[in-house]
Amino acid sequence: MRKLPASYAGFVMPLLLSILMTFIVSFISTLRSVGLVDHFLQIWMGSWALSWVFAFPALLLVLPLVRRITSMLVEAPR
Repeated sequence: MRKLPASYAGFVMPLLLSILMTFIVSFISTLRSVGLVDHFLQIWMGSWALSWVFAFPALLLVLPLVRRITSMLVEAPR
């Protein structure tokens, strides 16, 4: 499989993180809100899609700040 250039890492990592995190969190939230109803999958996918639309751009915006804060709190490798 052909890989993307390293310069794409700053875009791909938040993309994958936002997909996985919103998938898990929306599942838990939807399950708690409506229970295992007949149309659970449709409700969950709608919730996931909406949350991902907001989460991905938010990650792109806050990730540089989070990296700076992390570097202030964690010692650099030697």
